[in-house]
Order: sequence, then structure tokens, then C-alpha cells
Amino acid sequence: MADFTVGEKVRMKKTHPCGGDVWTIIRVGMDFRIKCTTCGRSVMLPRAKFEKSVRQRLP
Repeated sequence: MADFTVGEKVRMKKTHPCGGDVWTIIRVGMDFRIKCTTCGRSVMLPRAKFEKSVRQRLP
């Protein structure tokens, strides 16, 4: 299990319909809320699905 923090940027395996694949974590817990850096859309994901779909952690 990886340790994620609020404000961290991650690259997801699938791209968002807007074309962006970089997201900012804005909530951590049993559910993760992430925000697309391209269009600003916010999405809530269960922890298991989030951890499975992260491709890369960005600096």
C-alpha cells in the first residue's frame, strides 16, 4: 500500500475525456478525490481502484 498525500500529482493509466492524464490529489482516506489538472474536473474513487490505476507519481 502506497502512502499518498494531499497536493501530490499523479499520472493515471487512462486519460480523462478532456485529454489530460495528470491529476492532483485533494482528499485521502477510504476514498480518494482527485482533480484533473487540464480541465479542473473532480472525481471520487475508492482507494483500491485509485491505487490500481496510478501509473506514476510526479514530483
